[in-house]
Amino acid sequence: MPHISYSELKNWCHCPYYHKLVNIDKIKGFEGNEYTAFGTALHSVCENMLTEQRGSVGEPFFIKEFRQELKKLEQGLNKKLVISMFEQGKKIIPELLPALENHFGNYKVIQTEEKLYEPMEELDDYLFKGFVDLVLQTDDGKYHVIDWKTCSWGWNAQKRSDKMIVYQLVLYKYYFCKKHNIDPNNVETHFALLKRTAKNNIVEIFKVTSGPKRTTNALELIQRAVTTIKNKIHIKNRLSCTTGYGCEFYKTQHCT
Repeated sequence: MPHISYSELKNWCHCPYYHKLVNIDKIKGFEGNEYTAFGTALHSVCENMLTEQRGSVGEPFFIKEFRQELKKLEQGLNKKLVISMFEQGKKIIPELLPALENHFGNYKVIQTEEKLYEPMEELDDYLFKGFVDLVLQTDDGKYHVIDWKTCSWGWNAQKRSDKMIVYQLVLYKYYFCKKHNIDPNNVETHFALLKRTAKNNIVEIFKVTSGPKRTTNALELIQRAVTTIKNKIHIKNRLSCTTGYGCEFYKTQHCT
């Protein structure tokens, strides 16, 4: 069935026409760099560290995963940056489990890479698709939906409260609760920052609010996106051509 993911929603919010090029026409845009390779490798470490082999995944696993991700990229990598990233990753890995224990206390792992493929309200022919990095349950019975994010030194207050960033967890929580028939009041949402260049607090976990108001706003946004996509309305957002993270199709044959 047709579906939409958070990343696809983010593309649509950036520019509906950009969404058309990437997600409908399947024109290759940004395909990754050193930073995305590093993030993917560390995500693999986090996932495997919290499975039945908990704590047994270390530096060799990260190095193997990072090298594999780098091989997928084109030539022209910043070798100095890549070398520093290997060292940065080694510093992050020992901090992962202690950070979870300090933040949550006693917990059990419910699922890593929880797959969501759930029907959307008022859009019976569309599904929401996503993968939740980690779901924990603490001794008080609460569930905790967690998303790992790699970054440099951390996030400022503006980024921590950016609605489009927060909506990822809001939507994950909503459809996780629908999938398992769990009371949303019994689920909390968190980002876990994996900081490459920070000297202290290298793994920082912080809670974000995902209450009824934010949930309503996020659902209205994604339903509006799907409606315009289904109706083949792909309006160009000229303000996004060069602002924010810009657009790789700007002034190319795909978008003039």
